[in-house]
Amino acid sequence: MYLKKVTLLREKIPSFDRYPFTIPAVSQLHEISFTKEVSFFVGENGSGKSTLLEAIADKCEFNTAGGSRNNIYELQESDSHLGDYIRLSWLPKITNGFFLRAESFYQLSLHLDEVERDAPQPYLSYGGRPLHKQSHGESFMSLFHHRFKGKAIYLLDEPEAALSPARQLAFLRVIHDLVKGGNVQFIIATHSPILLGYPNADIFSFDGGSIHHTEYESTEHVQLTRYFLEQREKILAELFRD
Repeated sequence: MYLKKVTLLREKIPSFDRYPFTIPAVSQLHEISFTKEVSFFVGENGSGKSTLLEAIADKCEFNTAGGSRNNIYELQESDSHLGDYIRLSWLPKITNGFFLRAESFYQLSLHLDEVERDAPQPYLSYGGRPLHKQSHGESFMSLFHHRFKGKAIYLLDEPEAALSPARQLAFLRVIHDLVKGGNVQFIIATHSPILLGYPNADIFSFDGGSIHHTEYESTEHVQLTRYFLEQREKILAELFRD
């Protein structure tokens, strides 16, 4: 474990009537403590989970468009609105890691390919093929398999966006193998019931206007998915009723 706590510096906030403090879960935040190697942020779109994850990446000095401290490139609207108002508590402090955001992965992959192009063994870090010549899911998995290594913190924003259910299961194995080495920490914002099923992880819900611990079976994502699978015909009949 590396990142122990995130604290909102409430005394520095000029107004709670401005974004992102108009997000209920953010406005009610005081601090979050991390006690597990794998933690999930879960909640509806707009609930603040990606906003907080991006702010953590900003304070880690990762590129908030995606990447590590060493990935320097620009992407419009990639600045964090919350980073100046949180404090991270570490034990010990580390600088190695990666921030992955699904929505800007294409631009990140182009940047990573450009960096690799002139290397002695080009694209070795990604399985020997440029990321942009792989499918979306293949490039994600290449990055996970070849770039993710020990003693690091990994911040992932909706990684399931490019992963089929089978590849989500494969990604759980990637997480397991890295965690087993004892040198990594993951914080993952997700909607995926598959990823949320990682054993013994902490799940922080951003729904209901506050950030709070929840259990896997209690998440709306799991409950709704299960209900749909069990009552598909009934749900669709109601949904499409004139």
